[in-house]
Amino acid sequence: MVSEDQIQQWAAEAEAGYDVDVLKRRGRGRPGRGAEPMRVVAVRLTAEELDALDAAAAKNSMSRSEAIRAALAHFAA
Repeated sequence: MVSEDQIQQWAAEAEAGYDVDVLKRRGRGRPGRGAEPMRVVAVRLTAEELDALDAAAAKNSMSRSEAIRAALAHFAA
């Protein structure tokens, strides 16, 4: 729940105005992994494949994307 006090603080902040330069400095989107732009590739997996992927990623303290990239790097080597 948001309190009336918090709403009043937000309203006062908005009425005072925002520093546009500070707002623009914030990064947009996910941080890049390198100098080159990243591309998104869609892959269709069965529920079983997705469960196995998630289990392997969790076992190795990786995100799903990290696990897929590691598997591709191993396959391409």
